[in-house]
Amino acid sequence: MFRTTCYLIRSGSHLQNNSRYTFLRLRRGSQLKQTCFAGASTQVQIQNSKSTPKSDKGSTVTASEESKSFGMNLFRGKISTEEILPFPEVLTPTQAEELQMLLDPCAKFFEEKNDALKNDALEKIDDATMEGLKELGAFGLQVPQHLGGLGLNNTQYARLGEIIGAHDLGLSITLGAHQSIGFKGILLFGNKQQKEKYLPLLAAGKTIAAFCLTEPTSGSDASSIRTQAIPSPDGKHYILNGSKIWISNGGLAEIFTVFAQTPVISDDGETKNKVTAFIVERSFGGVSNGPSEKKMGIKASNTTEVFFEDVKVPVENVLGGVGGGFKVAMNILNNGRFGMAAALSGTMKSCIAKAVEHAGSRSQFGRTISSFGAIQEKIARMTMLQYVTESMAYMLSANMDQGSTEFQIEAAISKVFASEAAWYCADEAIQVLGGMGFMRECGLERVLRDIRIFRIFEGTNDILRLFVALTGIQYAGRSLKQLQQALKNPAANMGTLLGVGAKRARRMVGISSGPSLIEHVHPDLKESADKTARAVEEFGGTIEDLLMKFNKNIVEEQFVLKRVADSAIDIYAMVSVLSRTSRSLNKNLASKEHEKLICDVWCDEASERIKQNLSQASSTKAHKNFEKLSKISKQVVTHGGTYAVHPIGF
Repeated sequence: MFRTTCYLIRSGSHLQNNSRYTFLRLRRGSQLKQTCFAGASTQVQIQNSKSTPKSDKGSTVTASEESKSFGMNLFRGKISTEEILPFPEVLTPTQAEELQMLLDPCAKFFEEKNDALKNDALEKIDDATMEGLKELGAFGLQVPQHLGGLGLNNTQYARLGEIIGAHDLGLSITLGAHQSIGFKGILLFGNKQQKEKYLPLLAAGKTIAAFCLTEPTSGSDASSIRTQAIPSPDGKHYILNGSKIWISNGGLAEIFTVFAQTPVISDDGETKNKVTAFIVERSFGGVSNGPSEKKMGIKASNTTEVFFEDVKVPVENVLGGVGGGFKVAMNILNNGRFGMAAALSGTMKSCIAKAVEHAGSRSQFGRTISSFGAIQEKIARMTMLQYVTESMAYMLSANMDQGSTEFQIEAAISKVFASEAAWYCADEAIQVLGGMGFMRECGLERVLRDIRIFRIFEGTNDILRLFVALTGIQYAGRSLKQLQQALKNPAANMGTLLGVGAKRARRMVGISSGPSLIEHVHPDLKESADKTARAVEEFGGTIEDLLMKFNKNIVEEQFVLKRVADSAIDIYAMVSVLSRTSRSLNKNLASKEHEKLICDVWCDEASERIKQNLSQASSTKAHKNFEKLSKISKQVVTHGGTYAVHPIGF
């Protein structure tokens, strides 16, 4: 459940310990000659000039490579359309038919067999429901068919996840913790023997999986993991000791993906601890768990502490290589985020349906409340947020199915956006229903409690915003470095320098020289396309200015980085709806005019938010307010709570 994404900060080869309560820190005055922010999956690294970013699944590219990712190129003020326009469609007719054959029984099962309120009250999934899920094949959706699973691609998986999310998020977490992260490492990094041994039983639901990363002292700072795995004297096992907290399926699982520090001999002959991933069976002995945690929401999911005491793990159960645990963990989390957006898209649809049903039948002052502007705005904004979330989820899943390996920014954005949009929708749906929405029987109060965790686990939204900003800034910094190299020999690079100078000059006087989207979208969306292209250009210019102003110290400017990330999130939302709406207009779909209205309003309002955020990121006045906010916070922390003298003096 609460598997918080880890963020490792490196200075050369030396790990910098950062406080559990500090998202990212790099001390000023460090000996770094050059700083880059390598977003390997969801791992932010601060490296010295001798380091070279490596290319892994879902990780960054080397300095000589050009990224196809829209999110990465956005930070250079460049629109890379390859993965976003036209809206990607990946399902073959056969795959679409297979998906429909799965959707009908899945929807029927959740409507007729599963009782979300009962699961919530029991604080577990009803036994009959668990058996029914196994019969549906719900525990092995992406396991290859020859290993007993359904063999779904990411887009098919997302669509089924949307159905489940619309009915029961607690149950959704149980299934997701099992396959989206629990045994996802075996799918991504397991060798042939590991896959053949474990996946058939896991796909059938005969054994349940769990993902064990988080510890009491290592949430966002996973470099502080204390769980140890020491090689046995005979070299045949690792002896595993430690504990993990807040583990979804911790009390149900027989198979665990566990991350522990292991001694690794480096190239210089020095032994250092590095994180390694292991496949651990409860049957190995020494594996136990605490009682199920009492939680605010997703009560139907099992969440426990898991203990490992002298567990003998065979060396053949190392997953992804000794010392490769961070890569394994980050890619597992990165590959699972698209499913979260899809599931929450389904939840939002369910909330909107309840709100609309009530608004259309509830009469006040002689007319239905759906005719009142205040209610209309709520329903419209809920609808827009669901549309954006759904568009992001299926654009991202399609990119992954098309072979994209560099989607870490888009995945992080989709998780942040979906979790916050879903909270808004659930809250506003309750408001529309009034007192009825507050009652347990309606079901929305359970949904609101369930949704709250999504802004925390699998990378808190605060951390992911910093990740989005720093990963993109690192990529943009490479272009700036190339410009700096050109300045060392201006005579040989006059064309480059003149082009950059002219572009900056035009931007400073408000003349666009940036990319265009007009040729890629339906003509009816010209105005929205112009606003999106202009936002990309302004964003790229602001990133360049911030890099020149702060250089490596940008990592300390977290007030600025938040606004950078919020702008990036809004821009990705703009291109997602622009692409999808253009598809609907081109295909003359029945909802094309409805979608165009959503696109127009979203792009108009998002462009204004982006202007404000970019202005604050660069504004001297805003920076003074940031400093004041920092002082307010420090004063409150120092005094252990609110500091102002009570107005009546007692």
